Amino acid sequence: MDHIRKIIHVDMDAFYASVEQRDRPELKGLPVAVGGERQRGVVAAASYEARKFGVHSAMSSKVARMKCPQLIFVKPDFEKYKAVSRQIREIFYSYTDLVEPLSLDEAFLDVTFAKRGKPSATLIARDIKKEIMEVTGLTASAGVSYNKFLAKVASDVKKPNGLFVITPDQAEAFLEELDISKFFGIGKVTAQRLNEIGVFKGADLKRIERNELVRMFGKAGSYYYDIVRGIDDRPVEPHRERKSLGAEHTFESDITDPEELKQRLELIADDVARRVEKAGVSGKTITLKVKFEDFEQITRSKTTLIFIDSREQLLSSGLDLLTKEFPLPKGVRLLGLTLSNFYHEQQGPVQLTLRF
Repeated sequence: MDHIRKIIHVDMDAFYASVEQRDRPELKGLPVAVGGERQRGVVAAASYEARKFGVHSAMSSKVARMKCPQLIFVKPDFEKYKAVSRQIREIFYSYTDLVEPLSLDEAFLDVTFAKRGKPSATLIARDIKKEIMEVTGLTASAGVSYNKFLAKVASDVKKPNGLFVITPDQAEAFLEELDISKFFGIGKVTAQRLNEIGVFKGADLKRIERNELVRMFGKAGSYYYDIVRGIDDRPVEPHRERKSLGAEHTFESDITDPEELKQRLELIADDVARRVEKAGVSGKTITLKVKFEDFEQITRSKTTLIFIDSREQLLSSGLDLLTKEFPLPKGVRLLGLTLSNFYHEQQGPVQLTLRF
């Protein structure tokens, strides 16, 4: 690499909830949850006022209501959120063609050779935040660094309405002090496994050899070895797209009861539905993944005539695939559900932008 990249990660603050508070002034300053209030409803986004009570996205509406009795539920309007997202992306593209959207409310920008603005990624990030506020009335947080991983981590440091920069000479010390749960790409289960072996901060992770991490976590172990050293050479790729969107859960103990498996699949369908809604896509192919107690794995797929984009459709198709496998020969340690064969309203069948 002949030059140091200038990468910005922009993440809108409580996007759906902020749009609703902007459009309904009576909601400003109040705890708002975007999502369904029904018994099995799920919070798609929570305002910062609601987050103070412990309410967050992916939480069941029932639990959210218990944590915050005065919580105001607002039905999501994804067409509106997509329209606002398009306004924001127009601002991004005025600075660079190298924009990699991750969802409706966040994206990476490579401004190494920006089309306009000052020759400083920090100043460009500040200008972008200012323009987003002027055009949409919404706040965004931005992270600036020399690679995608660090920019992503940086954008979360001073939320909401934050701007944080990690320069090459600051990266090592910053990562050594960073809590392991804050490393993007290390989820709750992995963080827990690392905690169990005495890894709580980046400095602890740095002491483990690459081979040992690969032994413990497979290919991801090599990624962990690199990122704790600030190494991430992946470019911002505006045209790189993934073919599917899904979720899977590994259970604490193997499950043999068919009814319990159906209930677990409902939770997974909730996860997939949230991601599908956030990405603004629909698809025709549903794939069920089942991993048994002995690690044997099967996948089953079905392609529908209509495009699927709702929790109900995802769950119905997933349950259909699952029940066809009953009775299962042994206990199940993991279930997964994936949507693919996407359709985009402007372009016809395409794939979804890759998350990293």
